[in-house]
Amino acid sequence: MKKSKLREEQILRILKAQMYGTKASDNFFDANLFFTITDCRKGRPRSSASQKMKLIYAFTLLFTTFLANAQLNPLRIRPHIALPKDSIESKSLTASINNFLDAAQKPNEENKFIFENEKIETFILLDEINGIDKIGKNDILFNPYLTNVVPIEDNNYLIQVSYIRVSDGAAIIRATFEFIAHKTTRSFLFSSPLLRNTKNWKVEKAGNHIFHCQYSINQKKVKEFNALAASFDLKLKVKNKITDYYCCDNIIDILKQIGVAYKADYNGRTEGVLNSSLGDRQLIVLGNRNPTFNEFDPHDLFHDRLSLAISRSKVNKPVDEGCAYLYGGSWGMSWKEIFRNFKEQIAIDKNTNWAEVKETPAYFKTKGFNNSADDIVNALLVQKIEKEKGFAGVWELLNVGPFEKGNEKYYQTLGKLTGITKANYNDKVWELINNETMKK
Repeated sequence: MKKSKLREEQILRILKAQMYGTKASDNFFDANLFFTITDCRKGRPRSSASQKMKLIYAFTLLFTTFLANAQLNPLRIRPHIALPKDSIESKSLTASINNFLDAAQKPNEENKFIFENEKIETFILLDEINGIDKIGKNDILFNPYLTNVVPIEDNNYLIQVSYIRVSDGAAIIRATFEFIAHKTTRSFLFSSPLLRNTKNWKVEKAGNHIFHCQYSINQKKVKEFNALAASFDLKLKVKNKITDYYCCDNIIDILKQIGVAYKADYNGRTEGVLNSSLGDRQLIVLGNRNPTFNEFDPHDLFHDRLSLAISRSKVNKPVDEGCAYLYGGSWGMSWKEIFRNFKEQIAIDKNTNWAEVKETPAYFKTKGFNNSADDIVNALLVQKIEKEKGFAGVWELLNVGPFEKGNEKYYQTLGKLTGITKANYNDKVWELINNETMKK
């Protein structure tokens, strides 16, 4: 056996003895201190910096391997996989992948294995990995398999992992993910390949918006978009929020760029939009047959700008939707066109009770898509509140919290702003509908 190989194994044996024979600190044992004490006890001069780094690196490997073995659904490694030739680096890489995938099943902000410089880009990939190992009410388990490790620039690796289960002798693939492993002093951190995949794309900036397109970009539409976004930001008091838009052709293109080689959940889908946010930044990947940004949806733009001012988990969704319909229409249709369809399909029934519709949703169609009738009622209420109280009043209604059965908080705030209570809600909504109908 080569001396270097023997030395590695000796270090690991020492570390194992130290880990299980003495009390470790809450986080990591100080390998540097241990090495110094060991040398002093034996009357040896203090070790070199390179020896200490090897010890620290080996200890980190042991610690991460220990964590990986404790996981309920550890990474499976097929024998034919071409791992790094250096055994310590190979074990460190697989242990780090294990920890990253395990942390991916928790909230993004808690994941300590993300490459710091590409956090927001990686969040959008983590949203796709989260919950991927289980499916259905019975929590059918899909196991992660390491399927490829490819060395790339800067001593990093491109990693492929597939989630698979075997049923009746047949392998069923739930998803295959690609991500980049960035080598650090002690282990590896991970990122989405989005920046690497799009590094040669064209970039167009407009205000606080940055557009990434593989080919040309419609600069006229970019200016229109920026002007409308600025008007929404003024209402919402959003300042200095940077948004990156990646313009793709379809959902397959989106997934490929962010690192999803395959995901069964998207079978048959052609379009979609994915997004993530972090601090003052937002990232949106558009996959709606719009790779050159020839069009955009003002309705969705309001949602995007609102998410920079308040978390989606805190906003009242029907009020949010009401604002988006009023300010941006939907599916290429104006607010007037949307209201006309609502009037002809839902409000045509004079026996409709709008308080009941709020509790048990009713829908109408435009261009084949369902629209909630309660969202349109909220648009009418938003219009009234903004006229009488300004957008500050609308903001107060947006912040009553998520939808809840009975909507007590909603009615309480609405009553304070407009005098419309739960008791007179139905009559007052009919008044608003009739007033809107009378408009030319």
